[in-house]
Amino acid sequence: MIGCHLGRIFQVSVAGGSYQDGLTAVVQGVPPGMLLTEQEIYGDLLLRKPGADELSSPRKEPDLPVIYTGLNAADTIEGAGNRNHTNGTPLTILIPNLDRHFIHIKQYQDTNRTPRPGHASYASFVKYGPDDDSIGAGIFSGRYTSTIVAAGYVAKKILALCGIRVYSFIKELAGVRSDDVAHEKALDYTNRYKQMRHDLDPFYQRVYVQNRITPEMRFLEKARILAEIEGEIDDIRAMAPRMTHDEIGKRYGVHAVVNCPDVKAADAMVDAANAVTRTGDSTGGIVEVVALGAPTGLGEPVFSKLDAELGRMMGIGAVKAVEVGAGFAVKDMTGIQSNDAMHAEGGKVVFDSNQAGGITGGLSTGQPIIVRLAVKPTPTIDKPQHTIDKYTLENKQLAAITRRDATIVGRIWPVAENFTALVLLDNLIAHYGYQTLRAQVEKAVK
Repeated sequence: MIGCHLGRIFQVSVAGGSYQDGLTAVVQGVPPGMLLTEQEIYGDLLLRKPGADELSSPRKEPDLPVIYTGLNAADTIEGAGNRNHTNGTPLTILIPNLDRHFIHIKQYQDTNRTPRPGHASYASFVKYGPDDDSIGAGIFSGRYTSTIVAAGYVAKKILALCGIRVYSFIKELAGVRSDDVAHEKALDYTNRYKQMRHDLDPFYQRVYVQNRITPEMRFLEKARILAEIEGEIDDIRAMAPRMTHDEIGKRYGVHAVVNCPDVKAADAMVDAANAVTRTGDSTGGIVEVVALGAPTGLGEPVFSKLDAELGRMMGIGAVKAVEVGAGFAVKDMTGIQSNDAMHAEGGKVVFDSNQAGGITGGLSTGQPIIVRLAVKPTPTIDKPQHTIDKYTLENKQLAAITRRDATIVGRIWPVAENFTALVLLDNLIAHYGYQTLRAQVEKAVK
């Protein structure tokens, strides 16, 4: 299948489907010498998994990853201390499907003749024929985004070591838009929100914090534990720490459901989304991603501009538009309003504004990189819709019976955050290489 690969130097290939045995991300370009654990990868995966709050699908998939290749199985020499360090070979992350039951498969079988409006069901059937992986929508399911989160976490960790911090949050949901929040304050908020989710996630605590799965285990040992966990999902979920929304707010200073640094707006977002959900419908919104600390000059001319590469986040399911900086709003601006004037201050260039979102001419300017994604309402809704029988082309009517997300916006922000990290790291490696070569040439010429 064409289309499941991203990157030129830092490369990611993904595979799998919603109801196959699992999903896989193969990452190439990971530098050696970095300690990497399944616990930290899961720390990001749990942010996008279903069943975590009142706005997401009740599917109970825990998204527990297994690092299959790319790490040293033991110290390379006695006492080296480099066990479980990356070794420069391709990194493979497996994400087994542990909540795959026949009752759910049967629901899809009963409705697969009638494609869901707004979903890829019809087009994928025409493209791939009757063997199209349509159980749970296959690779067109939002479930495949777990591979982006897993691979993107690795990229984000490398970027952080290079002084680049990437974070994301919900800017708008169900028509409610948050006020602007200072970058450092918003970053601190998202970090506290993530900590809250880690502390309250029963799988994070019971599987990793309590060392039920450890980095020292072989793959087959981990597989045995995962098989046990599959039969204990309900029991583990029941062990989740109980905290009221008010208690969460007091302890962590974040909203209990929505990752939005404007807490008052977050409350209104949940109320607005729930009001629509009660009618059987769904809602969309906007996710904002910010990268701080990116050097000037990331990106390449013409077809590989940095903003063009970030525009590839249209590849995230449910994303229908991507804007950088002021984005579509530039159509209502004059040149003086759109331009980001600059001046020198203390030997550094300082910009008076950031309408460009940190990118001009396809190259980063050194300012914060700001990207927003428009996320459509979840296609699977509990309302009658006109559709067809894809085998006979008879007109039919469809009402959703499968598990569904009231909105998918709350599960897109971690995907966008980590997708952005993949793009930035790929460009950063190229940038470092080019600048090193340039320096060598200039030194030789002198």
